[in-house]
Amino acid sequence: MPYWINLMAAAIAFAVSAVLGIYLIPLLKKLHFGTTIYEKGPAWHKSKNGTPLMGGFMFIIGTILATAAAYCIWRFVCPQSAVVPDNNGLYKLLAGLGYAILNGVIGFIDDYIKAVKKQNKGLDAKQKMIMQFAASVMFLEVLRLLGDTSTEIIIPFAGKVDFGFFYYIIMLLYLIFLTNSVNLTDGVDGLCGTVTTVFSLSWLAIFLTMGMYEYSIFASALAGGCMGFLVWNLNPAKVFMGDTGSMFLGGCVCAMGFITHQHLLLALIAIVYICEALSVVLQVISFKTTGKRIFKMSPIHHHFEMCGFSEYKIVITFSAVGLICGILGNVLYNIYLK
Repeated sequence: MPYWINLMAAAIAFAVSAVLGIYLIPLLKKLHFGTTIYEKGPAWHKSKNGTPLMGGFMFIIGTILATAAAYCIWRFVCPQSAVVPDNNGLYKLLAGLGYAILNGVIGFIDDYIKAVKKQNKGLDAKQKMIMQFAASVMFLEVLRLLGDTSTEIIIPFAGKVDFGFFYYIIMLLYLIFLTNSVNLTDGVDGLCGTVTTVFSLSWLAIFLTMGMYEYSIFASALAGGCMGFLVWNLNPAKVFMGDTGSMFLGGCVCAMGFITHQHLLLALIAIVYICEALSVVLQVISFKTTGKRIFKMSPIHHHFEMCGFSEYKIVITFSAVGLICGILGNVLYNIYLK
């Protein structure tokens, strides 16, 4: 596949996402879909109260349109380079996009409740968990129908371990955990969008190495869409992605790792998201068992805020960690997993 197809996907997604901000932000303000800052968050975040929510629609629309446009051009305008004999690659691409969209819908319901009730609580944990469970079951079943019937997990340096029936239980928990991990990363202006851009570019390199060109288009479009959104979301943010955006990104992150059946490689490249979630888990366990907190505030990006890090510094630091792990993931794949 010509590499310019990937560049085109990123450019279209960037342009659509960035331009949509011109129209979407005023509309969200007109509808009074603003953020209500959580009372227990950092005190200085109260200045962000009322910032438009649901800005995730910008990169969701940008990513979907760019992926569709670039794929169609690749396959129909450049047919000599588009070898998809059984359409399986297309079906897997649609499966990943479908899973991301389902998660985005869950996030939208959550955001809508927040916007209407003007509080920082949307769906309760049980409601959200049931919806995520259903979406994850459907995603795993579609992958199975598309030929991913293996119940083995590839462990670097150790080979493959077959978990049998327990594989599906582990994967369900993994999908829900990682999706929510991405959601938790959205707490500082520009953080989730920047980290996801780095994550997408890391997987882009892997997809190109694997010859999974459909997903390389998807990864390029997602990176471009996130960068277009950052035009409006970098500090001081003019719009927040909301759960609509962060849940969609969570679905994208999971899809990229699961579609390749590289679950532990996914964990390495997604280390920033996972650390965010683990910081919350450790904080809760520590407080309930000892009455003491490990961090000044969780998720961990708030701990760094409380330690005096600016939002820009947090974004740069976390993205750098993500970039290093992305490079390590690519090296690991090319040397031991390829």
